[in-house]
Amino acid sequence: MFKVDRLRFGTAGIPLSTPKPSTITGIEHVRKLGLDAMELEFVRGVNISPELAKKIKYVAKKNDVLLTAHAPYYINLNAKEKAKVEASKKRIIQSAERLYEAGGWSVVFHAGYYLKQPPESVYQRILEALKDIQKELMDKGVKVWIRPELTGKPTQFGDLKEVVKLSEELEMVLPTIDFAHAHARNKGKCNSVEEWREMLSFIEDRLGREALDNMHIHMSGIEYTEKGEKRHLPLQESDMNWEDLLRVLKEFKVKGIVISESPNIEEDAILMKKKYEEVKV
Repeated sequence: MFKVDRLRFGTAGIPLSTPKPSTITGIEHVRKLGLDAMELEFVRGVNISPELAKKIKYVAKKNDVLLTAHAPYYINLNAKEKAKVEASKKRIIQSAERLYEAGGWSVVFHAGYYLKQPPESVYQRILEALKDIQKELMDKGVKVWIRPELTGKPTQFGDLKEVVKLSEELEMVLPTIDFAHAHARNKGKCNSVEEWREMLSFIEDRLGREALDNMHIHMSGIEYTEKGEKRHLPLQESDMNWEDLLRVLKEFKVKGIVISESPNIEEDAILMKKKYEEVKV
């Protein structure tokens, strides 16, 4: 995996203001907006051909835009049916392959649901599935980070400890830390300097400095209930103390990528980048 030089900011998908939107014009527009990252959204399927991936790689490199990808939403590595688990593994592998061909760096996915089963046995099943995925990608020479995401509902597999433990056990795995999800999953907690310092210290203690030098972060405002995440909101319409979070990221000298998942994707990405650059630590 290549080293990331700084903390970059970008959009979850093609910016909304992109004229004649396509992946390539989206990357060019990200650069015009002063941003330096973009997440390819494979949410309904891996919709980029190997030929297009080569063009995307050229354009991203030329514009110094770092690419990540979000694997399809139809993934559950803890599904009861073996066929669904196999299909989920295939979707993650395809996403990683295509991202790698496009010169990208990190693929994120929601690993699965507990389905009212004991968390320990769910963890074990997801670990075994990820071992298969890692082996196939290594055999094919695909070098991108595989990222189970910190999820927004207690019914979804993926609290901080689970995604960090998977990362300890597997060479190609690091977590995607979605701070809005952490806030919603924990019913309004995980929204203070002390809690964020605790989270980042935990990640560094367990996974080493490499994890903080290669962070894949999702950010947005969020609306939540007792059941966790309800919907994403613009940062300034939410109770997220996002400016304090940016200070903590700078304090810990975090490198990697912050992807805005707010409904106004580029506005909040630009807002975060500007505020981050203003932060004095």
